[in-house]
Amino acid sequence: MKILIAPDSFKGSMTAIEAAEAMAGGIQEASPQTTSVMMPIADGGEGTMAALVSATGGKLVRAIVEDPLGRKITASYGVLGDQKTCVVELAEASGLTLLTTAEQNPLLASTYGTGELIAHALDAGYRKFIIGLGGSATNDAGIGMLQALGMKFLDIYGVELGPGTVALNGLSKIDLFGFDKRIMESRFLIASDVENPLIGPQGASAVFGPQKGATPEMVKTLDAVLTNFADLVERFTGMALHHKKGAGAAGGAGGAFQAFFLGEMRLGIDLILEAMNFEEQLLDADLVLTGEGKTDAQTLSGKAPFGIAEAANRHGKPVILISGTIAESDKEQLTPYFTEIHAVADEKISAEESIANAYSYVKIKTEKVIESYLKKQGLQ
Repeated sequence: MKILIAPDSFKGSMTAIEAAEAMAGGIQEASPQTTSVMMPIADGGEGTMAALVSATGGKLVRAIVEDPLGRKITASYGVLGDQKTCVVELAEASGLTLLTTAEQNPLLASTYGTGELIAHALDAGYRKFIIGLGGSATNDAGIGMLQALGMKFLDIYGVELGPGTVALNGLSKIDLFGFDKRIMESRFLIASDVENPLIGPQGASAVFGPQKGATPEMVKTLDAVLTNFADLVERFTGMALHHKKGAGAAGGAGGAFQAFFLGEMRLGIDLILEAMNFEEQLLDADLVLTGEGKTDAQTLSGKAPFGIAEAANRHGKPVILISGTIAESDKEQLTPYFTEIHAVADEKISAEESIANAYSYVKIKTEKVIESYLKKQGLQ
């Protein structure tokens, strides 16, 4: 029997790789003769790079870049097993987890370090990129990234503006002359799990700004700055980012990629599964396990377990969901997509306990679930 193990990360407690290892441990306890194939998954957010590198036998390349506040850090980008494709995760250099709660301020945070990672990969000769947009600390519409790649943003007097969204209050002109020419020789697949526009009540600033430390007053300022940026982009390129689907992803970096890079935005989970040749592994699998930290109705909007379930269902493969917690009110909506649904947290284990001892509890839950499943199938 072959079981394909494809969880997302259990946010706050385990990476996708650790979750897959815990599930594999549970399967081994329940059925030592079963073959487990681990394919930890991500949906374009944090963990995308690690999941793709692990699944394809790739490698990590380290570089010294700036964090969201301009401090020097060591960050990585991934090179997939084909030795041609790079994975750059926005969270690596421009992520919220790089800042303390007190440091979170989307007026100051910049994506400059992400641009430096892309430049490092270009210097190494790579021209094919997958970009993971999740987990950013920024709301600068990707301007910091563009600055790192040679684009200039000027005020009314022709003076170049500095990093951070607050510096862009006086933005009057975009100078494309110095923008790295190698960008136009490259192809970019942009992985995102949100479709928000750049501005307005559903835009980057209003929806995601507060998660990054923005006050209501900051949200107004940020939205005004991004509106001005979108006006200028339309004037210089002809593309209107204001209400463009996905432009609001990663604090507006989704818009920068759409306007200035050759490529396309894709639902993160679909792009990741394709890059991993996931469906090829599905063909001879007898069962699929997936999961995440918390599963609710939002999972059905394109999160990793839903993508796994859709792929499994296309091939007629049973798929079992094992998550940390599952919203009781949403179980009815989730049930049609999964053969079985299980939560680690139950009447005996609190959500807090399940987070604190995630690896152990997921392993134990998996063991019980697999034992039960095999008995139902008459295999044990």
